[in-house]
Formats: sequence, structure tokens, C-alpha cells
Amino acid sequence: METERILSRPRTRRKVLLMGRSGAGKTSMRSIIFANYIPRETRRLGATIDVEHSQIRFLGDLMLSLWDCGGQDVFLDSYLDAQRDNIFSEVQVLIYVFDIMSTDVERDVYYFNKVIRCLHDASADANVYCLFHKVDLVPEHQRQAVFEERQRRVKESVDTISLKCFATSIWDETLYKAWSFMICGLIPQLSKLDDALLKFCEISEGDEVVLFERATFLVISHATLHSHSDVHRFEKISNIVKRFKLSCNKNQSHFHSLELRNSQFLAIIENFTSYTCVLYVSYRSDIQATAVKLNIQCAKTLFEQILGSDMESQV
Repeated sequence: METERILSRPRTRRKVLLMGRSGAGKTSMRSIIFANYIPRETRRLGATIDVEHSQIRFLGDLMLSLWDCGGQDVFLDSYLDAQRDNIFSEVQVLIYVFDIMSTDVERDVYYFNKVIRCLHDASADANVYCLFHKVDLVPEHQRQAVFEERQRRVKESVDTISLKCFATSIWDETLYKAWSFMICGLIPQLSKLDDALLKFCEISEGDEVVLFERATFLVISHATLHSHSDVHRFEKISNIVKRFKLSCNKNQSHFHSLELRNSQFLAIIENFTSYTCVLYVSYRSDIQATAVKLNIQCAKTLFEQILGSDMESQV
């Protein structure tokens, strides 16, 4: 039976290191993305002691082994010495978080360099991402300049590796944009999802279709047939809808779908496959919501198959 096949399918495990010095905001962002905290609730979180391990199921068969590493200097020194083999072996992704307001940039870069050397020795193929966090504390007119300067210093210190940097804050969509990008890199054969979503968008006469992971509401894939001025719109929707879902849960209600229509557009968000939600947007005034929902139902089987076959092919 199909249900038995899904339950018995081996899972793809990916090790993700979340590192950075104490107070950078690592645990806060992890709690918002994966534990359904809202930003103001993270104020009660204490400092991480040594390493906190989380096993996070993502899209059903992708298991994220997330290691949240405490950032006090005594712990960092231990990771780089006594725990080196355990920490840095078999890593697929390193996410290193910098407090963009730090006044000790030299020491921040010093520890980052040592982490990169250990990672290169044990997991040379790991992807490396740097998050310059708490940008909301930087005056808005200075944010881009400050980010570019910090990014330049970090990249120059490790010019032998390729890394991607993001400016993030728990208070806006930048956190979702960064984490969507980083986690999507772990999804096997993501191009199949992109191709299928584009075809669905064309067949259903939509202007945009976006696929979200249901629990985190991170963006997995999107198809856009017309340009749009707001490049952060998907992540803004992630933030808004996830908060709406949490409000529903607090009132003992469950989110299933949401439909918005005015004279300019139709937008439908629905639970899609077992582990995804889909957003459909059309700017046509004559498009029928009933027909769109029927198309979404008809497409479910194909996307379930893509997600299942992608995971199986990597085991």
C-alpha cells in the first residue's frame, strides 16, 4: 500500500551546524523557524550550553540533524580542539551567525577562520553561509553599507572558499529568505519541483505559484510568469501566514485554506501535499476560484510523487 511504502522509506539525513559567538541570535532564529516562536517570545530564551541537537523532519523524508552550538568562547575552544572530530565530521551545511552590532569584529573573524579550517579538514564539501544578524538595530540608511563592509572583511579572511552572506533580523522577512535559500540547497533534485511548478502555473493560467513547507512555511520553490517589484514578497507571506496559523492554533482551530480576491487579483493559499502548502496568484479578473482549487487538487499526486522519488534517489 502507498501509506506503508511512505512509512517504510529510508530518510535522507543532513547534518547542519549552527555556529557563532554568544549572543549572536542563533537559538532565537532556530526557535522562530522550527519551533513556532514569535519574535517577542525569544527574549525568554537562555544561552545555549554546549551543543543542542534537534532532529527536524522536513518535507517528510528529509531529516535535518541541526546542531545548535553554544557560542561562549570556552565552548568554541572545545569545538575546535577536544570535540573537533565529532563536531565537524559529515557536515553538509555550516550556518555561521555574526552579530552585526558586535564591537569585537576581529575576534569574531578569528573564530570564524578557525571554524572554517576545521570544517575544511573534516567536511570539505560542506556549503557555508554567513548571517549578519540583528540588522534591525542598524539605522536603516546605514544597513547596506554596514552589511557590505562586514561581508567584505569575512570573505577576505577566507578567500579560498565560496560562501554566501545574508543580512537578517527576526523582526522581518529577511530571516525567512535566508533560511529558505539555505535549506532548499539540501532538497534533492529541486529542479524537478521547479519545472513541475512552472508547468502547473502555465496550465492553470496563474501569474505566480509558490510552494511552502507546511510546518516552517519556508519557501521551497516558486514559478513567476510576470515580473514583480517586491523581491521579498514570498518571505513576507511566509511571515504573515505562519503567524496567522499560530493564531489559529492558539484558538484551537486548524488552518486549511485562505482565499483573497479584489478587482485586481485572486490569491489562494491551501494545504497541498502532506508536507507543503501552495500559494496561487492570478491577476485576471475572470479566473474562477473553484477551477483553481480543482487544479490544485489534481496536481497533488504528481507533487507527492516528485517529493517521494527525489528523496528515494538520494538514499
